Parts: sequence; C-alpha cells; structure tokens
Amino acid sequence: MCPSILFSLVSFIFATLSSADLSLSPYRVHESRTRAPAGWSITRRQDATSTIPLRFALKQRNIEAIGTFLYDVSHPRSPNYGKHWTTGDIARKFAPGDETIDTVRGWLIASGIGEDRVVLGNTGGWLRVDATIEEAEQLMNTEYNVYTHTSGKEHVACEVYHLPEHVQPHVDFVTPSVHFDAKLNRRSSSGGAASLHRIGQPGVGITPTTTDTVSEIIQDLERCDEYITPLCLRALYGLSYNPVATDKNSYGIVEYTPQAYLTSDLHLFAQNYSTDLIGKEPYVISIDGGYVQITNQSFSYNAESDLDLQYSMSLVTGAQTVTLYQTGDVPESASFNNFLDALDGSYCTFEGGDDPTADGIYPDPLPGGYTVKPAYCTEYAKLGLMGVTVLFSSGDHGVAGQGSLCLNPDGSQSTDGKVFNPTFPGTCPYVTSIGGTMMQSNTTVYEPEVACMRQIYSGGGFSNYFAMPDYQKDVVELYLKDSRPYYPSDIWNSTGTSRGFPDISANAANYVIALNGQFHRVYGTSASSPVCGAILTMINDARLAIGKGPIGFINPTVGLS
Repeated sequence: MCPSILFSLVSFIFATLSSADLSLSPYRVHESRTRAPAGWSITRRQDATSTIPLRFALKQRNIEAIGTFLYDVSHPRSPNYGKHWTTGDIARKFAPGDETIDTVRGWLIASGIGEDRVVLGNTGGWLRVDATIEEAEQLMNTEYNVYTHTSGKEHVACEVYHLPEHVQPHVDFVTPSVHFDAKLNRRSSSGGAASLHRIGQPGVGITPTTTDTVSEIIQDLERCDEYITPLCLRALYGLSYNPVATDKNSYGIVEYTPQAYLTSDLHLFAQNYSTDLIGKEPYVISIDGGYVQITNQSFSYNAESDLDLQYSMSLVTGAQTVTLYQTGDVPESASFNNFLDALDGSYCTFEGGDDPTADGIYPDPLPGGYTVKPAYCTEYAKLGLMGVTVLFSSGDHGVAGQGSLCLNPDGSQSTDGKVFNPTFPGTCPYVTSIGGTMMQSNTTVYEPEVACMRQIYSGGGFSNYFAMPDYQKDVVELYLKDSRPYYPSDIWNSTGTSRGFPDISANAANYVIALNGQFHRVYGTSASSPVCGAILTMINDARLAIGKGPIGFINPTVGLS
C-alpha cells in the first residue's frame, strides 16, 4: 500500500433538541448480530458501574456518491483523470452536516448526559461519551455482556442496540456495540501453531506458508520455477527501471505488531540478493505505539515483515525509501481501524489523533456478525481520491475464507462448509485485490504463469456483499460467458452482479527470504502484493519524473486492459 496521512479539521455550531421531540421518537433496532463469532461465548453480564468509551459514527454527507467521485478522477477516459483531491476537498465534501451533529448531540443531552461530557472530535466525524454500562444500556435499550474467546481473550459487546427513530438517519454505527475486537495475538492456553498463525493479524490477516530452508544462494534464472528471487521477478516482469523521482514518490508497507522484520535478516538478504540495499532500513512510522519488536523471533513473528520488506525494497531499489507503518503495540496489537485512524481522521480519530482507550475496536469479519464493511470501503475510496493506491492480498485459500473456512447454510463457518466464502477487504471495490500466480515446473521466466496452486491457492471469486463496480462489468460479462464456473449456483454468488476479485496477480510461490538467520522458501499472496506495489511505485516514479501525478486508484484502468 502507498498510504498518505490525512489531516482534516472541521468545526461546527452546537444546538440541542427539546425533550418533547425525544419523547415522540420511538426506538428502532439499529444494529444486531445473529450469533457471536466462532470461538466466542457469553460468560457474564458486564458490571453496570464500569465505564466504556461510547463512540457515535456520524453520517457523512455525499458518501453515497463517493464511487462516482472516485471514478471521475481514476478512469483514463474521464476529463478529470488524475485531478486528485486535497485533504480539504475531502473534508468539505464528506464531513457530517450541522443537522446531524446537532441531532445526535441534542438527543444525548436530553437523555441526561451532561453537555460537557459530549465531545465532538476535531474532524467532526464522531461524537464521544465516556458512559457507564448502565447509562449506555439505557441510552440504547440494550444489554452489555462479557464475551470470552477460547484463547482467554475477553470482549465487551451487545447482541442488538436501538436508537430513536429521529436519530437513526444521522448515525452510521456505535462502538463498542455488536462489533467484535478480534485481536487474538496471544497464544491460547493450549498453545500450538493455530494460535500462533494469527499473531499480529488484523482480523483477516494473511501470512506466508513455508516448506523448507534453502541451503544455497540462487544466482541464476534457470531455477526460477523452483526458487523465486529478485532476479527472477525482474526477468518475469521486465523490471529494469532505475527510479529518478524518489524525493516526490512514496511506497508504504503496513505491519501489525508483534509481527516485525529483523534488521539482521534484511542485511543478510541484501548481502546475497540485493547489494544496493546494504546498510538500508525502512523509514518507520509508529501508529498506536507500534515498534519493531525483537523480543519474539520465529517464523510466525518475522516471516511476513521480512518477506514484505526484502522484496519491496529490492524491487524499488535502494534509491527509493520504503515507509514502514508499524501499527499497534505488543500487549494490544492492532487492527485495520488503527491504521485508518492514522490515515484519515474522519474515520476513527476522536480528537484529530489516536485514542488509546478506544483504538483497536473493529468489526468482526466473520459471518453471523455485523460488519461495517461500507465504512471501510469508503475510507479506502477517500485515499484513492487523493491519489493513493491501496493494495490487499486476495487470500491463500482459494474460494474459502481465512483458515480454509467455508460457509454453511445458516451463515456459520466451518472447514467442511459447502458455500464459497470470499474474503474482505479484497472484495471492497475501492481497493486493488492482488492474487497469486506461479511458474509451472520445468518452465522458464519467458513462459506464461498459471494461478498459484502450490502450497496455497490464490484467493478469488465473487463478493456476497458488494455489487459489481462499473469498471468490471465488461470483463466479468465476458468471463461468465466464455468461462463460467461449473459449480452449482447455490454455493457461490452466480448472479453476475457482484464484485469479482482479484484485480491483478503476480507470482506467489517459492520465494527465497532471509528469516531468523537462514534462508527459507515461502508461498502466499502476501508475497505477490508487495511485488505489485513495487511495480506500481516505479510507474509513479516515471510519471512524477515528467511532471504527471500518481496513478492513484488503478482498477478502472485495469478493467480496460
């Protein structure tokens, strides 16, 4: 990903609603969930005197048209192609209106919350109230319980909450409520690889898979079907570009603590496969206490970060600085929310900056639980409006979700489920989803690749949630006409009207990385994503060098190819 920090400051005039208006407004269900996510169960009621940081996400103006705005600056045939927006443009177009702020604030005050306790963040996107459980339950006609995960992690949530009818149109969602904080970064009491696999992952994390160590240094192209190195990738994709506009360009990689790269591994890789990186390090930006920890070292802790940085830095060369957004601390880890918090204050900052009492609460990505996928998607669209290209791996389990889980008819997940389970955020139409390819055995770098089916299966399919964006309609129609999957129509979204993914792909098999002082061979779309990011960064460099702007959101261009 190539993120850019956004700062938006908006102020509004407060007003209050009368208690008479409040009494005439019946309560309606605002959000609910049918079940707790897998592994979670209710253990007790939350103490009524304890305090929670209630956050009311206010409806943004014009948000329903964000796709139109994004395509206007992203489609090559648009007269406004490349005319990306500024931070101020974003704030002015999408900030909640006075009526929205006044309505929600007035309801809270009329409900007995002291005026001084209702705080509007500088971004204007949220209202916050530090409330007792008793107050929160009365405000929203709900019950808060403590849920316990099999790992021992506890989380406070409710199954349903209500808002007054006149307030509902002005609130997107409330946290904490039905959403689940799934930062399962600690080992369960039973230990084992399954719990370690999720270390540092923001709910739907994708980590590489390994098969063996590599005892020799691979310096030729003849064995690229067995061992992928930077040399192989340059030959596969014709990468022979030396960046010249590095002071104007940026390439960002996001990692979630406690996953972290090791300097010794980066140096070992540089000495053997990318000598122009010798002595180089990424530029680290800490988000919510994130730091490059070195206390815990193993494949689970270091493989993802080592892979991302060794290949992204190698392919953009030592001349281009790579920015590492290290997100979350060791005790709490982090989520997509924390990262978006740092990028766009209108999404989840509460005073124009991070709030350690509230950060980390993010929606459960699993079926059966409410999610705020539209909120995620629109924030990525905002980044695209500003000329930022956002990439996500498509997943390593084919048509299954993370952990090889498929859906059951009741919406639950299991390894023996029969219904395809497309992964988020790759299904969001405003990000670029990156799939995986591989070289077939006994082929050369000059022959076509195929979809990766070695150790991992490149994620892909059709969303069960998002409609098909305009930029995909022609290619998907052709695909369904000429190559329609033969699977029964009741186990995948066969309507021909939903978002298809991935958008582009790159090699995802047999990568040689330096890890914990040795060389390992790894697989995954977590390899193909930074490679695509590096290629797009070089395209940006070429454009910037001749006075053009960054490519930004690339999917409409991809749809034309």
